[in-house]
Amino acid sequence: MTLSLWLGWYQCFIVVTLLTPQILMLWHIKLAAEKIGGFDVNSNEDQELVGTVIDDKGVLTLELNRPESYNSLSNNLIQALYDQIDLANEDDSVRVLVIRGRGRGFCSGHDLDEVISLKCESDQYKLLGHCARLMQAIHVSPKPVITQVHGIAYAAGCQLVASSDLAFSTEDARFATPGVNIGLFCSTPMVALSRAVADKHALRMLLTGESISAKEAVDIGLINEAVRAERIDVYVQEIARTIASKSSHVVQMGKVAFRQQLSLPLQDAYELCNDVVVENLKASDAREGVAAFLEKRQPQWKDS
Repeated sequence: MTLSLWLGWYQCFIVVTLLTPQILMLWHIKLAAEKIGGFDVNSNEDQELVGTVIDDKGVLTLELNRPESYNSLSNNLIQALYDQIDLANEDDSVRVLVIRGRGRGFCSGHDLDEVISLKCESDQYKLLGHCARLMQAIHVSPKPVITQVHGIAYAAGCQLVASSDLAFSTEDARFATPGVNIGLFCSTPMVALSRAVADKHALRMLLTGESISAKEAVDIGLINEAVRAERIDVYVQEIARTIASKSSHVVQMGKVAFRQQLSLPLQDAYELCNDVVVENLKASDAREGVAAFLEKRQPQWKDS
């Protein structure tokens, strides 16, 4: 290949990479122009919006199922995902949750054709409130929540990633908060993003609207690791099953304490965690775990 031909291909790659967020946004807007009226939270769609599979170790996989729109978050999809998380919190057989997307990408963000069809502020607040409730449900769920990303995680899709406890992606995945490109700042995704990464990294994404690579997402702490596409399913399930092999009682106690202490002053955080340790020592799984360690055997958890 000649140098000029190689440079031509490289320039095309750069242009496509930089314009992908804008192209997806414009695609959503085109769909929006064909839709009229508001949304009905109780309206039915023709497909199961969230697929569910639970394995024999207690790993529940929730799969976003709107592949025709890169799993954009319609109000109904938001509600369906929230309901599944709520059910999982009450189900003792579920120990870890994995959220992933069907089709070509993880999640392109809010369903913009739905968003711009909302003419009443009350409907707009309702949609935003439902989405905020979903993100907080992931954050405060006592059970670990892992996001598995392929393709793209843009806007509210990036918000899902930032809200989760752990996140993994394919090496070719892209992340963005591109709302500024179409005059609609990613203000609500900003809430989760600014709590997941340092200020300057968050602001660069928010102010430029440019996408970042999976490697950059690892570097700034948005995701834990990027792996080869052919390995992502197996790898994430291995991580989830490792967590699921621990005492769910202790894991849940630890996650809740982690979230609570982050917002406290240092002294208060230590006082809280002292209380958690004392409570943890009362658990039968703590006694079993210590005994198993001393006796050089595998613990038999009672999840209590």
